[in-house]
Amino acid sequence: MIRGGTVVDATGTRRADVGVRDGVVVAVGEALDAAKRASVLDAGGCVVAPGLVDLHAHLRQPGREEAETVESGSRAAALGGYTAVIAMPNTDPAIDSAATVREVLDLGAGASCDVRVAGAITKGRRGEELAPLGEMAALGVRLFTDDGAGVQDARLMRRALEYASALGVTLAQHCEDAELAEGGHMHEGDWSSRLGIPGIPAEAESMMVARDVALAQLTAAPVHFLHLSTAMSVAMVRAAKAAKVAVTAEAAPHHFTLTDDAVASYNPLFKVNPPLRPTGDVAAVKAGLADGTLDAIATDHAPHAQEAKELPFDEAPPGMLGLETALALALTELELSVEAVLALMSWQPARIAGLAGQHGGPVAEGAPANLCVIDPAAVWVVEPERLASRSRNTPYAGRKLAGRVRHTLLRGEPVVVDGVAQR
Repeated sequence: MIRGGTVVDATGTRRADVGVRDGVVVAVGEALDAAKRASVLDAGGCVVAPGLVDLHAHLRQPGREEAETVESGSRAAALGGYTAVIAMPNTDPAIDSAATVREVLDLGAGASCDVRVAGAITKGRRGEELAPLGEMAALGVRLFTDDGAGVQDARLMRRALEYASALGVTLAQHCEDAELAEGGHMHEGDWSSRLGIPGIPAEAESMMVARDVALAQLTAAPVHFLHLSTAMSVAMVRAAKAAKVAVTAEAAPHHFTLTDDAVASYNPLFKVNPPLRPTGDVAAVKAGLADGTLDAIATDHAPHAQEAKELPFDEAPPGMLGLETALALALTELELSVEAVLALMSWQPARIAGLAGQHGGPVAEGAPANLCVIDPAAVWVVEPERLASRSRNTPYAGRKLAGRVRHTLLRGEPVVVDGVAQR
């Protein structure tokens, strides 16, 4: 029994207790009677919501276990309120075959959250030849991407979209023109000039967004845009949606909480891809999240071993942690209601991932009990050494945030109780 909370889901907000048995919600209502042997979770002053769904997490396994594993990444996810994450395919080897999909799914069988897999669009993510999308789709893969690299060949991307449409799956694009971005390590602008760091122009992202909006219109196949970061990209998605083109898009927390002036420290913790942008782009991302242009907040959780992030800025890999801080950053930094934030982090990404009906609610009798309990008023300080990830590369160390997950239930089993992981 989850007692004394305010239930928030896609159907609305109401005060209610939630009864759970055998992995299923069995009752939702005020002042419910608990069974004699029921465990009671206190949700007083808290929001009870469908579990969060992350469209974009790097769990690093296979091949980069020194930075993260499916086990450690899923524990971090559960602590952040996630009941489902989509593991990106830029592993070693890439997730570009049925065998590797099975390997990651097997690793996730006993994990702290539901681990799903995004398959690569092309073999080895090299952008030269289509991966066996049909074989991976037969194993339940519903999202495909070469994340970390955009598919540069427009004809190949068109073929992939046509094939994906026939399979009923979605392609997700890392929007970056490789030639324009080549050699860059941060946003190209005033700060890159001052710091002497080669830059990546905003157009490297927006040019591929424009191309893939056109290809989505041509093929009538859905495209999901990963971690958009520029005002121009947001404007293009807004126009595409107005024209009824089948596109969706996400933003990562660091693109609405940090700006490119953070790179002035030359600290590789602030190196990401796409890079941190100026204040105008950050404002555009926030506006896109507020008005529905951007459909989801996705973490782009990208752990790296400490020695890798201690390299000089131009040699260090891009990426930062996100699973345990994403919700609090959204609640703290965005001028949005709890309901609006949960829509961006739960039921809307669940629909994009093809997980509706399993994750994302609603919290109703007969629904799977994949739930999180959030204290929006809880204030805490980010301490890297206390995070569940194997890595420590967060740029938010010492930052005070509002909003913390108290409980997370996966298929009715409490995997986080009072902010402590149970696995």
